[in-house]
Amino acid sequence: MAEGQAAPKGFALQLLLTYGYMFLWIGLSAAVIMINKYVLSMSGFPYPVALTCTHMLFCSVLAFLLVKLGFVEAVNISADTYLSCILPIGLLFAGTLWLGNAAYLYLSVSFIQMLKASMPMVVFVVGVMFATEKFTPKAAVNMVVVGTGIAIASYGEIHFVVVGVLLQVASIATESVRLTLVQILLQKRGIRMNPVSTLYHIAPCCFVFLFLPFLYIELPRMVNDPHLNVNVPLLLGSAACAFALNMSVFLLIGKTSALTMNVAGVVKDWLLILLSVVLYGSPVTRTQLGGYGIAFVGVMYYNYQKVEQMKQSAAAAAKAPEKQPLVAQGESKSNA
Repeated sequence: MAEGQAAPKGFALQLLLTYGYMFLWIGLSAAVIMINKYVLSMSGFPYPVALTCTHMLFCSVLAFLLVKLGFVEAVNISADTYLSCILPIGLLFAGTLWLGNAAYLYLSVSFIQMLKASMPMVVFVVGVMFATEKFTPKAAVNMVVVGTGIAIASYGEIHFVVVGVLLQVASIATESVRLTLVQILLQKRGIRMNPVSTLYHIAPCCFVFLFLPFLYIELPRMVNDPHLNVNVPLLLGSAACAFALNMSVFLLIGKTSALTMNVAGVVKDWLLILLSVVLYGSPVTRTQLGGYGIAFVGVMYYNYQKVEQMKQSAAAAAKAPEKQPLVAQGESKSNA
C-alpha cells in the first residue's frame, strides 16, 4: 500500500519539476528578450554590440569563477580543438547575438518571433548543405509550408523595415550554421559540455570577437552621443538573466527532453507575441497571425518528424546489442 502511494507522489513530483523547469526557461527567455528590447529601443542605449559584450563578459567571469572554485568541472580541450572548433563556433555565436540584438532597433518583438519560426527551415537547408540532414520530398514540402507562413506574416507586418529583417535573417543564418558546426565539430569528436563549461570556453572568445567592432564602430558613437544613458543595474540585470537562461536550458534538456524544450519554445513564442502587444503596444494584424499560424503548424510537424526519427534511431540502437549474443551463441554451437 505504501509503495502504491509513493509511486503517484513520485510521479506528481516529477511532473511538477518538469513544468517548473519549463516555465523557468520560458520566463527567463522572455525576460531576456523583453529586457534587451527595452534597453536597445527605449532606455537610451541603442548599442547592440556593447550590450552583447556586457553579456559575454559577465558570463565569462561567472563561468570562470564557477569552474575555478570547483562548483563545475571544466572540460579539457586541446589547443587544436579550440582553434578548429571553439573559435569558429564562438565567431558565429558572436555574429548571431550581435545581429539578433541589432534587429530590435528596427523591428517589434512580435514580428521577430514570427521570423524566428523560420529557424528549422534554415537549419534544415544548412544541414543538407553540410550533409548532416537528408533531403526528402516530405521535409522539403514542410519547409515550403513554414516559408509560406513566414512570408504571409511578413506581408502583414505594418512596420516592415528591410534593414531589421535582413539583420534578423542574417542572425538566423549564422545561428543555423553554428548549430550545424556544433554537431559536426564537437559531437563527432565526442565532446560534451554543460552550459557552464560551454560559456567557460566560448564566451571569452565571443567577447573578443565582439570587442573589436565595439571598439571601432560603437565606442566612438557612444563617446559623442549626448543622449547616451548607461543604466548599469539594468545592463547587469540583463546579463544575469542571460546567464541564468543558459543554466535553465541545461535543466530543461537534462531533466526532461528535447521535445519538452520544443514545446516550451512554441509556448514562449506565443507568450512573447502577447507580451509585445501588451507591454510595448506592438501592432499585430490578422494576416500576421494567419501566416504565423501556418508556420506554426509546419514547425510543429517538423518537431514531430524529428522526434519520430530519434525514436527510430533509439530503437535500432537498442536492438543492435541484442542480436550480438545470439550470433555468438550460434557460432559456438556450430564450432562445437
